[in-house]
Amino acid sequence: MRSPVVVMGVSGSGKSTVGAALAQRLRVPFADADDFHSPENIAKMSAGHPLDDDDRRPWLEAIGDWLADHADGGVMSCSALKRAYRDVLRTHAPTVCFAHLDGSMEVIARRQSARPGHFMPPALLESQFATLEPLGPGERGVVIDVDQSIDAIVDDFVGALSIGEANS
Repeated sequence: MRSPVVVMGVSGSGKSTVGAALAQRLRVPFADADDFHSPENIAKMSAGHPLDDDDRRPWLEAIGDWLADHADGGVMSCSALKRAYRDVLRTHAPTVCFAHLDGSMEVIARRQSARPGHFMPPALLESQFATLEPLGPGERGVVIDVDQSIDAIVDDFVGALSIGEANS
């Protein structure tokens, strides 16, 4: 049985690009959590203000609904920075597997600067790293270094799943 996958990490880690490539490889639907933000959330982030948990709750619920609708396979790119956020997603899709795209602030900042016009300003990157809680015990997922090609990242994730390396 296939499970939904959430490609997670800070802004600029490559979630959308990796998520789309992974969905294509797995031949399942793809969605980007950025498309689930309310206009108010986008305006707040565009103004350089981080979202708070009240802002995120309806967004996470909508993402969770999408994951539940794709319980037999789908890929969502979503920051999912805190365990509590991932817990919300798991209430909708208990078998979800996370692909945590991990990298240093220097590597991520370089990647982020190559994305002109995105609503997440680079100044919020530090707050994202401060908020990030890596996958912990009992969280099904794989941590993958982002400082490599998209194909190598996808290969690492698919390989880890096929040999059962995803934490459980």
